[in-house]
Amino acid sequence: MERRNRAIKALKRLQYIDSLEDEQRASLLKEWVEEYIINQDSKISFDDISYSQALVLSELYHKNIAFLKEHRVYIRETMNSLLKERKFLR
Repeated sequence: MERRNRAIKALKRLQYIDSLEDEQRASLLKEWVEEYIINQDSKISFDDISYSQALVLSELYHKNIAFLKEHRVYIRETMNSLLKERKFLR
């Protein structure tokens, strides 16, 4: 029961994170992954929740992976732009 509650908490937190602005979303997604995916002691499993909840969790997970890839490109472009401006101003 405790593992199920933890998986439901992870799902609800991911739904909340999904509704935030880009910068906050990226930061909190990093924390979410560290807490629920990387940490072996508290790793969540799809076996702990219902099929419909697992489906929602899976969709959000993959949606946010795509978001992080796009955000990484945006940050890289912004950094390159700032470096060009800095070189120009010197």
